[in-house]
Amino acid sequence: MTANACSLVSRGLVLFIIGAFFSLVLNLIQVQRTFFPPELIASLFSDAWWVAPTVGTAAAAIGLLYPCLDQKLGEHHKYRREWSSVMRCVAVFVGINHASAKIDYVNNLQLSLSLAIMSIGLWWLFDRSRSGFGLGIGIAVIATFVTQLLVYNGVCRYTEPDYLYVRSWVPSIFFSGGVTMGKIGRQLAVADYEDQKEHRD
Repeated sequence: MTANACSLVSRGLVLFIIGAFFSLVLNLIQVQRTFFPPELIASLFSDAWWVAPTVGTAAAAIGLLYPCLDQKLGEHHKYRREWSSVMRCVAVFVGINHASAKIDYVNNLQLSLSLAIMSIGLWWLFDRSRSGFGLGIGIAVIATFVTQLLVYNGVCRYTEPDYLYVRSWVPSIFFSGGVTMGKIGRQLAVADYEDQKEHRD
């Protein structure tokens, strides 16, 4: 296995683990009212056991796609490339998720607009690239469509009884999640790009 392939696999594995972990933590935020309830362990092995590996796989794909697209388009991402910025981005993403679950909004339109503004604000603060915005929109559209198909076919269901309420925040969460995983993927790729640059010189 070449050094590039080994690096790609290791980055993909790290992104998979981060994505699977995020799915478990964000499930706690969305569904549970208290952290670490007694039924937490049982819920990890429930009917929805496949969610964490699926989210992990999607996170790996997204995190690897962002730097790959940057390289293909020739726009190497230079805005805020340090781990402290990545951690702030993760904190804002978790905050947006928390806002969608815990804050009571007057109606679905207010919820949708508030979360859309927060998600675009996350992109503006931590990304600002055209490719990042385009990928975020694409991820939100595709992931929302797949989620609706899964719910429609009975593979999974929303825990919230108000279906329109849930649908109003799903795209914003997917958009901000895509931007966040892209940010992590880009940061993980920085070392590879620096190594390639040294070899060329």
